[in-house]
Amino acid sequence: MKRRFLLGLFTLAFVGTLSLSAQAQEKKTVGQTIDKTASKVGNKTAEVAVKGSAKVADKTYKNKMAPDGTNVYIDGKNRKYYVNKKGGKVYLKASQIRTKPAKH
Repeated sequence: MKRRFLLGLFTLAFVGTLSLSAQAQEKKTVGQTIDKTASKVGNKTAEVAVKGSAKVADKTYKNKMAPDGTNVYIDGKNRKYYVNKKGGKVYLKASQIRTKPAKH
């Protein structure tokens, strides 16, 4: 009887330990959360900075949009591009540029 009781107790403790360790691995640490948030803020800052400089230095392609729906810019070498979510310039082929829908 004691042996069966001890075996059951040991099994219960083992299963409890496994479930607690699995839950601990799923939780994010504060450092991971800060890193993720800092990356988001950095990407948004870069995007806004590049879009601002594009509006000043380059021309906006009127009535045209990029595949993701944002503005298309034309640089000094007549290349068309848009600014992605990370602040990078993505150059476009003529087939990738779409006409903006008319507003009613």
